[in-house]
Amino acid sequence: MILTIDENSEDLRLDSYLSELYEGISRSKIQTAIKKGKVLVNGTEKKPSYTLKDGDKIEFEDLVEESILKVEPENIPLEVIWEDENMAVINKPSGMLSHPTFIETSGTLVNALLYKYGQNLSDINGEFRRGIVHRLDRNTSGLLMIAKNNKTHEYLANIIKEHTLTKKYHAILVGNYPRDNDVITDPIGRNNLNPKKMAVRPDGRPSVTKLKVIERFGNDATYVELTLVTGRTHQIRVHTSNKRHPVYNDTLYGAGQGKVKTQEQVLQSFYLKFAKPFSAQIIELELKPDEKLEKVLNYFRNRRV
Repeated sequence: MILTIDENSEDLRLDSYLSELYEGISRSKIQTAIKKGKVLVNGTEKKPSYTLKDGDKIEFEDLVEESILKVEPENIPLEVIWEDENMAVINKPSGMLSHPTFIETSGTLVNALLYKYGQNLSDINGEFRRGIVHRLDRNTSGLLMIAKNNKTHEYLANIIKEHTLTKKYHAILVGNYPRDNDVITDPIGRNNLNPKKMAVRPDGRPSVTKLKVIERFGNDATYVELTLVTGRTHQIRVHTSNKRHPVYNDTLYGAGQGKVKTQEQVLQSFYLKFAKPFSAQIIELELKPDEKLEKVLNYFRNRRV
């Protein structure tokens, strides 16, 4: 198996990366495999403590039974917002994983994509991430780009890296955000206490989120639009939490469950603007607020009447 490291996995230790990938397999077993030369980075052996870099290619022997690794197509309904011969944009629902893990191999977006598109999906990031160029957290809904071939995958990965793709989100934040417009520039890196979380830290990577207030609900909540200038893992959730206004119901980043119960964070990727692959045509896509957003917005608006 060969996987290419992107900026979301950069700065992780090699053994930590594989531990996340092979969730459920002990760290010591993974470290032993690395020390025995069963894991190569850019064709050479590395220590378990090696820090991954964007673009690194990880080649390794399977650490679990082959039968567990197989990802099956599943007839799961997909809402395709736009597509051509090279790519598609899907409206991923909240609660769906973007791609399988070694613990969950069914019910993901990739299972649905394999059923709909078969082998007409990029495989640059391995079988578990067929077609996946960028990800949305399980409980974040919205627009997600899918590559149908490797050339398009590279094109889309490049416009993400060069920040020529416009991505906007809607969110409800806890409390009354103090500024109508803000640019949050806190650097983001791995959380030292929990490698599955991110945190604002002085030695983190440059991270920029633009925030605009849409509607205020007193001291209870604020409805906002957020534009990602950079695309770090959990960027919006980390930035808003660090400002002491976490995304509503985002229990991982300190919000707690609010009075309106939802499936974790009330966050939607609602807008994409990009140049169509290998064309000068500009594609602009926008979604209406999803079920979670509508539920929480209606609650606060009705309280105000």
